[in-house]
Amino acid sequence: MARLLTGLSLGYFLVMLDTTIVTVALPSLSPSLVDQQWISNGYTLTFAAFLLTAGAWSDRFGARRVFFTGLVSFAALSGLSALASPTVLIALRALLGVAGALLVPSSLSLIATAYPVPAARAKAMGVWAAVSGTGLVAGPLLGGVLTEAFGWRAIFVVNVPVALLALALSRSAPSTPPKPRRLDVVSQVSAVVALSTLTYALVEAVFWPLIPAVVAALVFLRAQRRPDAMLPRRLVSWGLLAGAIVNFGLSGVLFVLSLYFQQTRGYAPSATGLAFLPLTIPTAFNPIFTGRLVASVGPRIPAVAGFSLMALGTLIEACSPMLSVLALASLGFGVSLAIPSLLTAVVGSAPPELAGIAGGALNASRQTGAVLGVAVLGVLASGTSTAFALTTAAVLLFAGGVSCFLFLRETGNP
Repeated sequence: MARLLTGLSLGYFLVMLDTTIVTVALPSLSPSLVDQQWISNGYTLTFAAFLLTAGAWSDRFGARRVFFTGLVSFAALSGLSALASPTVLIALRALLGVAGALLVPSSLSLIATAYPVPAARAKAMGVWAAVSGTGLVAGPLLGGVLTEAFGWRAIFVVNVPVALLALALSRSAPSTPPKPRRLDVVSQVSAVVALSTLTYALVEAVFWPLIPAVVAALVFLRAQRRPDAMLPRRLVSWGLLAGAIVNFGLSGVLFVLSLYFQQTRGYAPSATGLAFLPLTIPTAFNPIFTGRLVASVGPRIPAVAGFSLMALGTLIEACSPMLSVLALASLGFGVSLAIPSLLTAVVGSAPPELAGIAGGALNASRQTGAVLGVAVLGVLASGTSTAFALTTAAVLLFAGGVSCFLFLRETGNP
């Protein structure tokens, strides 16, 4: 069982690693802020847009098959990315996002199947979140070291052996019976159009893409009224909003601070990665503690405390850069409390037959938040100041704590 959990966790580790490993390498890839935003968002955009479909596929075709397909695709596309030009890389990053989307809801569904007892499942998700969370925040450190030592292509080469190891360790994954569901093409297309046009409008600072973004969003919402909708209405909750906000803050702050450290303070890529260590270290061990805490007292206290610590750390970074170590440590402890608690609450509150789509819905909202965080905070930082962008993120993170509290009270979680 430990081998399986390690393999599933490494699959999600890869997904989270690729979310942030390019952050420190961006100045090496292109001097243009717009190009940097698209290289970062090319991955998170498709990742967010296809998570709901991946969750439906996990339930429809079986989580084991979808997970293995995602791993093999991720390894192959990473190898191609290492050989690509920066222009082609944007397209390959978009395909990597689709492969990454296959891994998340399927791994959550496999954990739910392998650990049917709620307390054991909470601990397993704590381990899963610890390993994957390490990938999210270790990305800047690993990316900086690899870029400075071997060039930016090395940040994609490293994915291949990790994917193969995850494949070997997860071979014992249980088979889950397929649950036939209609593929909701209208919902999928409208979700992709809404998210991509909104991101384009924010990154390029133009108005006209907002029109198709609003139209596509309305089409998506209308499509969800059907009984067999891709996102069942019972899964729509304050928890999804909280998920969007937690990644808006984390990904947006990482993007802004990475550029600030290198372009304003003159840090080398490896030094920038080291500067993020106070954030990285808590996420390496604290989610395991969070899993045990959630199993003991429920998700409400650790989730709300996590959002509060994230907001406080971001506000300290905005007001007093000299306290950066304290600020980033607060952000790291907050992330490692909030995300595992939220995952456990959302997946645990869904019916067993909708575990895959529930995990997909939460992670879709989280990655939508990540896309918007990079776009919005990047524009604010370049148009006003880094401090203003970080203060905006802090305010939203406090609001995320309120959303999380409302969701947990609504579902009766302690």
